[in-house]
Amino acid sequence: MIGNVLLAFLAVPLTARAAPTEGKGWHFVQNGTTGIVALESIIVSDTLALLFDRATNNPLQIDGHPAWGALWNLETNTASPLNVTTDAFCATGSFLSNGTMVSIGGHRPAIPEAEDGRNGLRIWEPCDDPNGEGCILFEDPETLHMAETRWYATSLRIFDGSIMIIGGVHQRTPFNNDDPVNNLEFFPPKDGGIPRPLDLLERTLPANLFPRSFALPDGKIFMAAANQTIIYDFEANTETRLPDIPNNVRITNPLDGTATLLPLHPPDYIPEILICGGTNTSDQLPVEELSSQTPASDQCSRMTLTPEGIERGWEIERMLEPRMMPEMILMPNGEIVIINGAQSGYAAFAGVKDPVGNSNADHPAFTPSIYTPDAPLGQRISNAGMPTTDIARVYHSTVTLTQKGNLLIAGSSPNPVVVNDTQYPSEFRVEYLNPPYMTVERPQLSNVPKQIAFNSQFSVDVSIPSRLTQGDLKVALMDLGFSSHAFHSSSRLVFMDAQLSEDGKTLSIKSPPNNRVYPPGPAYIFLTVGDVSSPGARVMVGNGATPPVEDQGVPI
Repeated sequence: MIGNVLLAFLAVPLTARAAPTEGKGWHFVQNGTTGIVALESIIVSDTLALLFDRATNNPLQIDGHPAWGALWNLETNTASPLNVTTDAFCATGSFLSNGTMVSIGGHRPAIPEAEDGRNGLRIWEPCDDPNGEGCILFEDPETLHMAETRWYATSLRIFDGSIMIIGGVHQRTPFNNDDPVNNLEFFPPKDGGIPRPLDLLERTLPANLFPRSFALPDGKIFMAAANQTIIYDFEANTETRLPDIPNNVRITNPLDGTATLLPLHPPDYIPEILICGGTNTSDQLPVEELSSQTPASDQCSRMTLTPEGIERGWEIERMLEPRMMPEMILMPNGEIVIINGAQSGYAAFAGVKDPVGNSNADHPAFTPSIYTPDAPLGQRISNAGMPTTDIARVYHSTVTLTQKGNLLIAGSSPNPVVVNDTQYPSEFRVEYLNPPYMTVERPQLSNVPKQIAFNSQFSVDVSIPSRLTQGDLKVALMDLGFSSHAFHSSSRLVFMDAQLSEDGKTLSIKSPPNNRVYPPGPAYIFLTVGDVSSPGARVMVGNGATPPVEDQGVPI
């Protein structure tokens, strides 16, 4: 059955995309091994990515026992073990407004060297050493922890610079959320540390883990769980129902699709949500009746979050293949890479009636696609010119944009411990997906301010290759997000108005109007000229204060 379905997808004509005139084109590069299964990743500096795994029998060692955290050096392509106290298995994370990264939640460990991570908070302070020397992950489980134990929760930086922590499960369950945490809390705590109930989570049991959530430019929060969507006003503590995702497609764990907030453009910063993949399998079926061979959904659903857009509802388009557990990565030019995942089955492991080894999913999606938001409906998704990998990235895979402008891809392990002799083993190999601009002369930014205020004009020096058309430029302000379980928490792209000087050497840029359009905290600025993007320049957006911070800038 799956073979016929996939052949039908292969017969779909591919949307044409302009081939690069120079350089190598899109290409994968395999380089190095992590020593842990990188099931969570976040870029913490120009040269370092922070990776987390479960506490298990990993080959990377620290202090005489397996490591479950690592610093990945983007320059040397090597992993250094990180001393982690609590088990970060299936955790989440985000930056605060002062630049501190917080890893959130986890699980009960399988090895004695780790402590219970279910209400864990792990603190990574900004660290300037390019190799991570002297950088530490601070934990104090006795005094620094959440109000609730949470596994498979979502985190999101909001407009006051704090982190909203949404949902999860208290204990390990075989497949569905059978011990739910149907509430949200904040870090630093609000409401006296008492979690707030969330009706959305109650309604969407049992498949509502890692709810897909985004901070909107008015400060409210879009959330999707199972096949339902809402706008949550956390200042008023109210939920507004939105249209359900069409065709009963469900997109939260263990029925994972993915979602992104499309790039925000001045002057109006109108928000649009894109949701792709998942499954239309009923979430009421017992896992023992599910099959690893059931095709995933190829559906993408897009909605504009204005009164008129909500009234129109979801606009449907189709990916080139079905995908369970895909990720979508915002690129500096505003396009989106759809990558990773499987074409059949489900998330989690060793639960369905016919697992492949331990995997509940099968038929990996080896070829990425590009989604172009401003193309006409039916012409937005293409894999023309895209390379194909031979490494399956299924359950527990991660991918993130880096400061260089390429994609760091790691992880994959639908196994309870490290397993090598199976079709979908514990994967330690690292790949990069390089866009065409990685092999040509690129624009460069210099003398970039370390900190930018909201609603302000600032200047940077630029060097633009003479072959590029200087009039065709975009300046993107980006949060690269935290990758975990087919979702990129806090990922964001805000385009900024910019004017190039007559001599082509200085760029005058207008920052976002306020802290709701871009929640205050770290960001990267990228310049794209034509189809060629610069490396990113790291900045702090806002006053850099510890949350909660006051509103900054001006209303839109």
